Amino acid sequence: MSEETIVKNCSPTLAGIKTGSLFNCEYDSREMLKAKIREFNRRFASKGLRFVPMRIGEKRALIYVFRPKRLKNDLLSAEVAEILAERGYACEGPEKCVAALGKRIREDEEFPHEIGLFLGYPPEDVRGFIENHAKESKLVGHWKVYGDAEKARLLFDRYNRCTSSYLRKLTQGSSLENLTVAG
Repeated sequence: MSEETIVKNCSPTLAGIKTGSLFNCEYDSREMLKAKIREFNRRFASKGLRFVPMRIGEKRALIYVFRPKRLKNDLLSAEVAEILAERGYACEGPEKCVAALGKRIREDEEFPHEIGLFLGYPPEDVRGFIENHAKESKLVGHWKVYGDAEKARLLFDRYNRCTSSYLRKLTQGSSLENLTVAG
């Protein structure tokens, strides 16, 4: 799990403008992967950032990078709570919700589409995706949009600019710590 991979996939989360990011990474040894995750959690705890392996496969792992304070705030939304309750979640706090999501990712045959709520997607878009079976969206970008397409387009542009800027700064020698906003 290289710093470049993290920047390519998580820049808006590092910048504090997105709740979470999810990415796959290859690894050689399960022990080395777990050590790397522990290292990143130590390095970024003071910045309010967490790294959690959601699924560890044969040679690839699905990693969730998120801001617990921001997720906690997102989970306070009545619409988010309603969607999660409809999907069978009975979690009290972000840690238990993330654990329940990880369990679903590892054990369910179908990928849990409510994951968008953990990534900071608008609840109306997550609900629209679920109810429309991923069809008939108004816009496709970082996610499928069923609600406010113009607002989403502006956010997609912001995420893209952030990622480009962070990749440029990383190649110019900025450290991942310097690129990560405290929050």
